[in-house]
Parts: sequence; structure tokens; C-alpha cells
Amino acid sequence: MQNESHVWRSFTSFQSTSFVQTFLYEAYTQQSIQNADVKSYDNCYAFIYYLEHGKKYYQLAQMAPNEIKPMLLFYGMVQLIKACILTVDPDYPATTAVLAHGVSTRKRKKQNYSFLQDEVKIQKDGLLRHFARSLFSFNILRFDRLSMESLFARIPEMNLLFAYINKNEPSKSVKINDNIIYLQATVLDDLNMTRRRFREFFHDNSVHACSFEENDTVIFHEDAQLTPLQCAPFFFHRNGQYYLPTKRDLFHYVHEIIVHYLILYNLSMICRYETEWWNDLFHTFSSNDLPFIQQFLSVTIEKVPFLLSLYLQRWVNE
Repeated sequence: MQNESHVWRSFTSFQSTSFVQTFLYEAYTQQSIQNADVKSYDNCYAFIYYLEHGKKYYQLAQMAPNEIKPMLLFYGMVQLIKACILTVDPDYPATTAVLAHGVSTRKRKKQNYSFLQDEVKIQKDGLLRHFARSLFSFNILRFDRLSMESLFARIPEMNLLFAYINKNEPSKSVKINDNIIYLQATVLDDLNMTRRRFREFFHDNSVHACSFEENDTVIFHEDAQLTPLQCAPFFFHRNGQYYLPTKRDLFHYVHEIIVHYLILYNLSMICRYETEWWNDLFHTFSSNDLPFIQQFLSVTIEKVPFLLSLYLQRWVNE
């Protein structure tokens, strides 16, 4: 896995105002946004400051104890997301409706509270809905609530922990060669589907057009290519591999940036407002919550900047 310094080197070119202004102008021009020259000039410094502010949060999180990391990582992620939004929405924030977080949590934790079983509720307005739609053309409002366990299951770097603790793997790696994906023979058993039903189900949940061979090998069309940012129904692992869900509900795709946002939001709220439970978690070792949270924090601190750097690079490469 790439170290922290390597992740942030991909942001270095955005420390130049002349580069950023040209970068934003080209992004706006590609999208046929009017007054691209004026808007790229107006947004130049805001874009740079969002990235610099976000980077500082992540750098502090790298040195901070895990007890306070969620707050730093959540607000660092928010700053990086705002920079990305400026590439597609030069008038951001146009209204106060996009400033709220766009998600809420249970206000008071019940007795025998479990983080893994906790849920977040999606709001109809706010930053979450705005960036999901603007950056990834994703309609988050098709979900009402999402559980922490289901969100963790969508991050393949959490897979081994699920295998050790829950005795199951939410997803399994697939072999890919020249747009051909070789599925494991157990995929039909995992999903409890007939071959015909699986093919229909896969087509319904894939972002790319594809066809099947007799042995259930998936062949994506030549103009389709899996990328870390566009790979549904697969999940992308930082080791470069893609993983296919082993449970039907995980085929209901949630973009991974959204997954990290929702988990970090909930963790940041808990460590601020549920101080007693939060500190007990780190000292009593009394549940499975702690290893999942610790593992997630070690993953998100690198993966979110990596994925968002890829989002920004798409405007450089197109």
C-alpha cells in the first residue's frame, strides 16, 4: 500500500495558481460551463485553500491518537470534497441548503449500543446529496438508512477482519485480464442464484455494458473499463484488485467515497458527543466494534485522498 507522502504528492501541482486556473478553465470548458475564464479565476484560490486545509487535517490525523482521528479525518475529507465540487459546480455553495452535512445519527445511544448495528439516516438536502450527484451522478436518496456493518462490508480492505471475526467474507477478489473478468465458481452458491438470475442481476447492477461466456466469465465491452471510481458492482482494493460482493444487498451500490463519508460522520459525532461510551470502547475491549473501527481508520486515512486525487486527475487526463 502506498504511504501517506506518496498519496499527497499527486496533489502537488495544485499548489500553483497558474496551473489551477488553467485546470479549472479546462474542466469548465469540457462541461460547456459559461464564463469559464471568469469562474476559473474566481475559484482558483478557494480550490487551493480547500485542498491545503484538507491536507493539514489529514497530516494532523496521522499523528493523532485514534480517539480523536475521526473528527480530523471527517473534516479533512469534507475540504477535499469541496475542492472536487468546484470542478463541476463553479457556483458552489449557491445556497445554504448544500452546507449541512446531509446525514443524521441516532441522538441518544441505547443500552447495549453496538456501533456495527448503528445506522445513519440520509437527509434530502445537504453536502452528501450534492456531492453524490455532482461528482458521481449517484442518487443517495434511494437509500433511507444505512448500517455501519453494511458500509464496512463495502470496503474490501475490511474483508479479512470480517473473515476472522464474523467467519464470512462480504466480497471475494476476481481475476481481470484485458476486460475479461474470471468469476470464482462459488459465486452462484454465495448469492444463492441460478445462472440465469445471476446474469440478469449482474447486468442490472453494473455500470458498464458486458456479456457472459458459458463459464460465467464476464466480458466488458471494449469501450468499458473498470476504474477505482467507476466499478459497480465490484469494490476496489488499494492493492489494485477488484472484489465482487458475496451478498445480494451489497450489490445495491454505494460509491465508496460516500461509504467513508457516512462512517466518518458517525464516528466524528460519537467521539464528540458520546464521550463516555467512546472512551470505554478504547479501554475495555468489550466488543467487536473496536477492531473494525481501528482497521477502518487505518484504511480511510490513505484511501480517501487517493480516490479523490484520482477524481481530480480525470480532468487533467481528459
